[in-house]
Amino acid sequence: MANRDYVKRGRGNSGKKTQRNKPSSSRKPWRSGLLAVGLLGVFGYGLYTLSNDPEPPQPLVQQAKPKPKTQKLLPPPPEEKWDYVESLPSREIEVTAKEQVVSEIPYIMQCGAYTNAAQAEARKLDIAFQGINSKIRKKEDSKWYRVVLGPYKYKRDAERDKHKLQRAKIEPCAIWKDTQ
Repeated sequence: MANRDYVKRGRGNSGKKTQRNKPSSSRKPWRSGLLAVGLLGVFGYGLYTLSNDPEPPQPLVQQAKPKPKTQKLLPPPPEEKWDYVESLPSREIEVTAKEQVVSEIPYIMQCGAYTNAAQAEARKLDIAFQGINSKIRKKEDSKWYRVVLGPYKYKRDAERDKHKLQRAKIEPCAIWKDTQ
C-alpha cells in the first residue's frame, strides 16, 4: 500500500483550491483620514476660542463709608474660674507601690522535656545564647531530661525571662513552683 499525505490533500475539498477573500475595494480609507482632520480642526478651534476668551471684569472696590462711632460699652471679660495653670505645677501625688509577694517556695521555669540527652543539650545551648543560665534535670526513675531555669524568688523575674525567650522563638516554657 502506498503512503498517502493527508496534510497536502486539503480539508474536504478533494483537491480543489479555495479562493481567498480579498479585501473589497469598496472601502474608502480617505473617509477616515477626512474624519480625523475634521476632528483635529474642531479641537484646534475650541482651544483658540478658549485662549481668546476675555478676562472676567474685576470687582469694583467700594470705599466703605465710615460709620458714626457709637461707643458701646462692652462688659469686662469673664474671670477665669479654673486655676489649674497655677495649681498643677505645685501639685504632688503620693503613690504607694504594692508590695511584692515573696513566696516561700521558689519559682522555676521549664523550657522542654526530652527523652534524648542531645536534644536537651541543644535547647540548653539555645537558652545560653540569650544570656540565661539553665540546667538539665533527670529524675532517677524517669527517662525524661528536663531543661529548667531558676529558681526565681519572684514570679515577675521568671516572666521577664520567659518573654525574652519568646522573642528569641524559644517556646513553650512553663512557670510553676518548685516542689521537687
